[in-house]
Amino acid sequence: MAKFSNEVLELLAFIGGKENIATVSHCATRLRFVLKDPKKADIEKIEGIKVVKGTFTQAGQFQIIIGNDVSTFYNEFIQKAGIGAASKDEVKKAARQNLNLLQRLISHLGEIFAPLIPAIVVGGLILGFRNVIGDIKLLEEGTKSLTEVSQFWSGVHHFLWLIGEAVFFFLPVGITWSISKKMGTTQILGIILGITLVSPQLLNAYAVAGGAEAPVWNFGFTQIKMIGYQAQVIPAILAGFVLANLEIKLRDIVPDYISMIVVPFFGLVPTVLLAHVVLGPVGWAIGSVISDVVYTGLTSSLGWLFAAIFGFTYAPLVITGLHHMTNAIDLQLMSELGGTNLWPMIALSNIAQGSAVLAMIYLNKNDEEEKQVSIPAAISCYLGVTEPAMFGINLKYVYPFLAAMIGSATAAVLSVGTGVMANSIGVGGLPGILSIQPQHMLTFAIAMLAAIVVPFLLTIAFAKKKILVKKEKEMAA
Repeated sequence: MAKFSNEVLELLAFIGGKENIATVSHCATRLRFVLKDPKKADIEKIEGIKVVKGTFTQAGQFQIIIGNDVSTFYNEFIQKAGIGAASKDEVKKAARQNLNLLQRLISHLGEIFAPLIPAIVVGGLILGFRNVIGDIKLLEEGTKSLTEVSQFWSGVHHFLWLIGEAVFFFLPVGITWSISKKMGTTQILGIILGITLVSPQLLNAYAVAGGAEAPVWNFGFTQIKMIGYQAQVIPAILAGFVLANLEIKLRDIVPDYISMIVVPFFGLVPTVLLAHVVLGPVGWAIGSVISDVVYTGLTSSLGWLFAAIFGFTYAPLVITGLHHMTNAIDLQLMSELGGTNLWPMIALSNIAQGSAVLAMIYLNKNDEEEKQVSIPAAISCYLGVTEPAMFGINLKYVYPFLAAMIGSATAAVLSVGTGVMANSIGVGGLPGILSIQPQHMLTFAIAMLAAIVVPFLLTIAFAKKKILVKKEKEMAA
């Protein structure tokens, strides 16, 4: 007998029947639907199904949180519904039909950076560890670092830069590859395009910023500066999309029997030329403006207000998918400033959401069914994965979500007010401290404490005072 027979039939009925499903796929914990008419889905009844831990709509997809059994549930669902399995890419493509221009742009950004996050996280942790052993004066009464007294740690410090450089200096290669993969074009051409942006024969972007004179390609009638775009995000994005779209257009007009020769040549060569003449300089200028505006806003006399607004609204941004834009801004800040003051606030927001769930565990400590959802959600949230906590608990009850937003804003003000900077994007939640620059770890720890305590206490207070209590439940505090 199938494990979820009854639940599958219930979901099929409550979602509007087979005829209301355009496509469906699943990820690690969620079913992802594109519905022909989202209004036909009875969300209240769907969330009442025993195995459902929450629902939300994002990027045109109606997503249902199932948990670790999602693949089993999915297989039984498509069998009972009599519909074909769809890939996540097919679902995303169908979902975009429900999005406006801005939402589509954000969706594209999310898909570009998602495959790069593991490498960026590793790179951030490595930079943090190098700073701990190389910059913090831990030994000889606070006068020397580990690398200064130990040849072993000096060697480790030197060796780890090999990986850090690969991740961040050569990030454009990953971006152009990711774009070619997403667009379904030739991935090796994307990789080659990225390499032409960071080739060793080009003058390093940081040297150019420091005033060094760049060599040139001399064509007689004109010259092109040989400038590299190491760690630059926007030039790589612009070049990657130009190459992908050019290749797609060429495929449409070039006969198949010569496409193997013509398409790569007339796709890659013009794009590389355009990247160094137009796209690179323009992208660099745009990126510099963005990073300057964000950094100036966070370090100005009104930086505390910017921090409070960002900390308060980041969790709602996650619901809409707009949070994907912060990846590009973080990476641009890193390339321009050697660190980011935006990422610490994101890690704090994750912690705040987990702390609100922790308070719900305390309030509902006698509810075994509730704990089956809330305990795993709190753990995953503290490790940087917020969806189970946000959609399974906090948004369900409303007041813990508000408490988490207030706690996040409080912690963000402390973080920005004390000048906390991260080396890079890193692991969210509590492990986020590993990405913080060593000189700021203590003050960030204080901000983390605020992100734990404030949402916890506010959630309990809101429950006791019945503030925004959406769902009545016995509180056994």
